[in-house]
Amino acid sequence: MATPPTTQNNVTTQEALLLDYLQRLDEQKDGRRAVHEHLSELQAQNRRDHHIRMASDAFDPLIKMQDGQLFILKNADLFFIYKSDSHNDVETSILKLRFIFSDDPLLESESAKAQRQFRTYYSVERDFEKILSIVRRMVHTAIQEDEEEPEVETGRNSLRQKQDKGEPLSPRVLGRVIQALQSADLTNMVRRQFICGLIGKATPQPLFSELFISISDLRETLMPGVDLGARKWLFNHLTETLDRRMLSMLGKSSDRSITGEISVNLNVSTLLSPEFMQFDDSIVASMRGSVVVELQKVDIFSDINAFMCARDFAKDRGYRICIDGLTHETIPFVNRERLGADLVKVVWTPELPTELGKQKTIELVKSLGASRVILCRCDNGESIDFGHDVSISMFQGRFIENLIAEEARRRELEMARRRSQNPDLIE
Repeated sequence: MATPPTTQNNVTTQEALLLDYLQRLDEQKDGRRAVHEHLSELQAQNRRDHHIRMASDAFDPLIKMQDGQLFILKNADLFFIYKSDSHNDVETSILKLRFIFSDDPLLESESAKAQRQFRTYYSVERDFEKILSIVRRMVHTAIQEDEEEPEVETGRNSLRQKQDKGEPLSPRVLGRVIQALQSADLTNMVRRQFICGLIGKATPQPLFSELFISISDLRETLMPGVDLGARKWLFNHLTETLDRRMLSMLGKSSDRSITGEISVNLNVSTLLSPEFMQFDDSIVASMRGSVVVELQKVDIFSDINAFMCARDFAKDRGYRICIDGLTHETIPFVNRERLGADLVKVVWTPELPTELGKQKTIELVKSLGASRVILCRCDNGESIDFGHDVSISMFQGRFIENLIAEEARRRELEMARRRSQNPDLIE
């Protein structure tokens, strides 16, 4: 058996383990294939640790059935060697990856070139020497990178990061923050944004409001100088804690402005947690129908079984489900009815009209159910005009908030005018 190469610090790399695995396959190459997923070609914000973890999880069923072996390379690429009989299952796993990373420009195109940039297939028997050559270069590169000592550049990057965004969130800091959150009063950090019905030039009519804890205020209060977004897996732990605090506040509040028609953005795991059960027990049954639970599409498709379990529980109790975070890349992949969702949120971007086109968007909105679609992050009139053009009549965003504020000011001025004309007017 070949001895796997190690780095200077005697730490075996995934590249070295892959090379060793290939060398041991030399006598049993037939009936095996390999796929190289080039996640390193994705944008930086799409290849953070939690993305790579979700991507590798897509191959878990095959690994558990001993149908393949996965290697997570230093540059974030995945290399999966598997039995040819499992090819369709591998394709299904890759389809899941395409959905997870559908927001990335690399996956916007369906061209053969774009497909090759994202993944490369090999026949282990036919391409064995080629694969060996590629992997040996990977091992060499990994060793070189470990032997380098970029202390000066690392120091500069660290200083630049601190100056721009602050220190990355660390497990130690997160632990302190979570402990502080147990007793902190977060009511002054709760924000709301209305989802409104808007047809033509009429006044926006609030339908329900999304409640959320302001992350920027939380950072300023408890974590000044910390970049919360630097390590997404830690940030997810933080959001789960915030979910639980929000549920606790809602369960104890008697304020109708908070407990009326509302939506809360939760993790799937929170929906299955004891804290949600306690929240459910603390509210009257009639309120459940006025609560919309928003779940992020990435969270849903990272564990579809957990989502279906959470969805069934929530709907059985009377809550409504909204799939949040759809974009022009992901709308075509979502079947709202099959997922059992009551609503979907589509994120407005200036690319939406150009990437999908008006007619295609009309068809997709119709397939989702026009009365079930909310166009969110509407920051300008262009977003509203486009929404109306494709039969959307529910909107959320700063532009809508401005319209509501303008209408409130108009009414105040009108009442002031009436009072000036009739001092005896009783409101």
